[in-house]
Amino acid sequence: MHEIKCPKCGEVFSIDENAYESIVQQIKQQEIERQLKEREKQFEAEKESAIEKINLQNQIEIQKLNTIIETSEEKTKIAVKNAIEQKEKELTEKEKEIAQLKTQIGTIETEKTNAIENEKLQNQLQIQTIQTRQEKEIAQKDKEISTLKNQIETAEKDRQIQETHIKESYEQQLQFKDEQISQYKDLKAKLSVKMLGETLEKHCEIAFNQVRSMGFSNAYFEKDNDARTGSKGDYVFRDFDDDGIEFISIMFEMKNEAESSVNKKKNEDFFKELDKDRNEKKCEYAVLVSMLESDSELYNGGIVDVSHHYPKMYVVRPQFFIPIITILRNAAQRSLQDRRALVEERNKNMDLAKFEADLQEFKEKIGYNYRIAGQKFKSAIEEIDSSIKHLEKIKEELLSTERHFRIANDKAEELTIKRLTKDNPTMRAKFDALKKDSK
Repeated sequence: MHEIKCPKCGEVFSIDENAYESIVQQIKQQEIERQLKEREKQFEAEKESAIEKINLQNQIEIQKLNTIIETSEEKTKIAVKNAIEQKEKELTEKEKEIAQLKTQIGTIETEKTNAIENEKLQNQLQIQTIQTRQEKEIAQKDKEISTLKNQIETAEKDRQIQETHIKESYEQQLQFKDEQISQYKDLKAKLSVKMLGETLEKHCEIAFNQVRSMGFSNAYFEKDNDARTGSKGDYVFRDFDDDGIEFISIMFEMKNEAESSVNKKKNEDFFKELDKDRNEKKCEYAVLVSMLESDSELYNGGIVDVSHHYPKMYVVRPQFFIPIITILRNAAQRSLQDRRALVEERNKNMDLAKFEADLQEFKEKIGYNYRIAGQKFKSAIEEIDSSIKHLEKIKEELLSTERHFRIANDKAEELTIKRLTKDNPTMRAKFDALKKDSK
């Protein structure tokens, strides 16, 4: 039977094992479905965000390329226009000069006309040269524009390919996540509370063994299997210097529970028992590695000092398991010199105490042997006294028997026929008759 407390009215009622399992299974199913929906929403949001980001980047690139194209075309037009205007201006000035020469020198008009025509021809040739050069520049710019357009088309194709690849990748990730969620769902359904705790313990043990060779070569980290005091923690950590002096010790307790568990535990429910185990195993620190209260901002923030409840006690999430060992170990190493001096002084006191203990033990053994010998001597004297008393009793009984024999003999000697027949006339008459017959 299981007891369930109503969260509204506070009434406690009992249900059988089948009903309890049915309720737990329903809660597990609802929680798993809620998690699946949240995961699907999260993945969908991530996919849309990534696609929007890629589209935005592509739009920015296209806008940059369009700006470059527009700038190049504008520069080309301006250059052509400026060159034409410059030549037209030069032609205007030449025509003015020709008109002035016609007015001033009429006699050489024919020669001047030929010169002007030759100059016009040269100017036309220069204009044609400039126009040819400008056409070449325009063709080059058109070629560059065509190249940029090809780059834009290639970038657009790459964007589409990348978008397709991202979609496929997200679909694969979604499929993989769905498989993981399904496996997680099956695992959660199969795991008991004990198996969940053992999984967390195994995780911490593996995490420590992965870093043991990098800085914990002299450390001891094993399960606490000593239950002589009635209880035990999960793991004990001790570290020693090269001289074998212990400078830090930590009692670890690992706590986990199923997300669908009805009776949720709190971290503080285990502080008292952890402090008791720490004191019984003579550990300096106590650390609770906990997955409980998963929604707590306090415990999700990192390493939590709960020394206001119990001295030198901390609560951490599994990802802070190695950091808490490192922090406490480094702090303890700074006081290692003082610990060495304390150990040396303790060893001196232990030598003196050992001598006094050996002397006291020798005295106790002598006293014990003396007491045993005295008890045996007293017991032997008592046995002798008892034997003497027993022999004296036998002697008295033998003497009493001799006296009774003597009295019996005296009575036998005093016995006569006359006395026997004194009060019996018949027998006296028969004895008298026998006497007469014998005569």
